[in-house]
Amino acid sequence: PALLFALTFHEAAHAWMALRLGDHTARMLGRLTLNPMAHLDLFGTLSVLLIGFGWAKPVPFDPRNFRNPKRDILLTAAAGPISNMILAVLSAIALRTLLNQGWGVTMVEGFWHSLGRIIGLSLIINLQLAFFNLIPLPPLDGSKILSGIVPDAWDRYIWRLEQVGPMVLFGLVMIGMFMRFSVFWLIIGPPVMVACNVLSGMPYGYLSAMIFN
Repeated sequence: PALLFALTFHEAAHAWMALRLGDHTARMLGRLTLNPMAHLDLFGTLSVLLIGFGWAKPVPFDPRNFRNPKRDILLTAAAGPISNMILAVLSAIALRTLLNQGWGVTMVEGFWHSLGRIIGLSLIINLQLAFFNLIPLPPLDGSKILSGIVPDAWDRYIWRLEQVGPMVLFGLVMIGMFMRFSVFWLIIGPPVMVACNVLSGMPYGYLSAMIFN
């Protein structure tokens, strides 16, 4: 449930921002919704179950409808990671409330303990999604954010990166699968652990142990 809602909220945020900036494409295609069925990708969902890595259907937009395409593409892309950070903060607030009530100490079984595990997992998942999508590698949101920041003279390099980015991304995922070594965790691990500690007041490893043990 935590992963499903995080992915759904992420994609809906892209659609909402695009609409605010003048593009109705996502809304007309039914993507401005929190219904997960509108955002799930069949192969992406199967990949989560089979290899632990997957994706939702990208939210379409037409930059010709934007008043300032370079800026508005950046804002539309940034809406996804920002939405996950918002969910992470809300999850941390709920988790701290349960911790104050004794979650993990006196509250070690039953409904409230299970709810705490889901909320803790929501915090971790949303932090991971936020920082992972900020990696400037196509088709991740970070690549569109990067293209909105760099000078126009860099456009040809961004275009070349977009041609090979998906293959590089998939290749890194497969290497991680077979070698049991995640290049992505080397990148996002430190900020995820720091943010988890700051938001929840608990070290990442300790919170993970409480969730999965």
